[in-house]
Amino acid sequence: MIFGYDTALVVLGIMVLAVLITASAVAGLLAQKKGADDPLIENLVSRINAWWVMAAVLALAFWWGRSGVVVLFAICSFAALREFVTLTNARRADTWMLAALFYIALPLQFWSVWTDWYGFSSIFIPVYVFLGMPILSALRGETDNFLIRVAEVQWAAMIAIYCVSHIPALLSLDIPGFEGHTILLIAFLVIVVQASDVLQYIWGKLFGRHKIAPRLSPSKTVEGFLGGVGSATILGACLWWITPFEFWQAGLMALLIALMGFFGGLVLSAVKRDRGVKDWGATIAGHGGFIDRLDSLIFAAPVFFHLIRFYWAV
Repeated sequence: MIFGYDTALVVLGIMVLAVLITASAVAGLLAQKKGADDPLIENLVSRINAWWVMAAVLALAFWWGRSGVVVLFAICSFAALREFVTLTNARRADTWMLAALFYIALPLQFWSVWTDWYGFSSIFIPVYVFLGMPILSALRGETDNFLIRVAEVQWAAMIAIYCVSHIPALLSLDIPGFEGHTILLIAFLVIVVQASDVLQYIWGKLFGRHKIAPRLSPSKTVEGFLGGVGSATILGACLWWITPFEFWQAGLMALLIALMGFFGGLVLSAVKRDRGVKDWGATIAGHGGFIDRLDSLIFAAPVFFHLIRFYWAV
């Protein structure tokens, strides 16, 4: 790092503020030119306004520190789990399984993250919760679609709880020379992955000609993918100063998490298409549901966490 911890956060905050102000100004000019009631402009303004709120909430969590970050992502996890479960075949016979998932497994997972109990948080969901859920469901005696019901809810737990919990878990990493600065790793992850999403959209709108998977996500194009991931890689490399990485390492890490984010969005789009819905919800104006905003982070966070833990942490 070339700046101290506090200075790095302030500089990051100013950069994000400048981007949001610029985006709002551009949206205002477009609204004057095309009319505020144009559906595209209306959606753009809604998206930018939502980004203002999300940036403010994230800044508040960072200001609160470790507890704020863990609580924020626990709430996001709860909302994402609720959205996922509503699209599964779970029925009344699965009430015990779902209650245990929402009110025992989720709090325990984030409590173990908050207390730095890696030995527990790393195996609790994929071992004990996965074994316990079918037991609770089987006790109710309902066998119709048993395997489908259980497998869907198990995947909901993996996606909405386990993967999301790797974001605040970055705070628990012990990196020599980077002690007390790990919250900046969350900033790096969120900025690169979300910027990759936005840049893929912009590159796709400007130059997109060849669709990657038209049945899954008609808006994703080869040009958008290459431009967005490439731009996010450059952005990540330029943010090396808030990380424990060298310039080239930050670029390589940004490339990996941007790729994982892209595939995360693609996979969860496949789930939506399978269930015949456009968005996971309507909670965030212009964006859809919580999973629509978290889908890229869900796949990128575990890879980012384990790479840092393996190569940089002690």
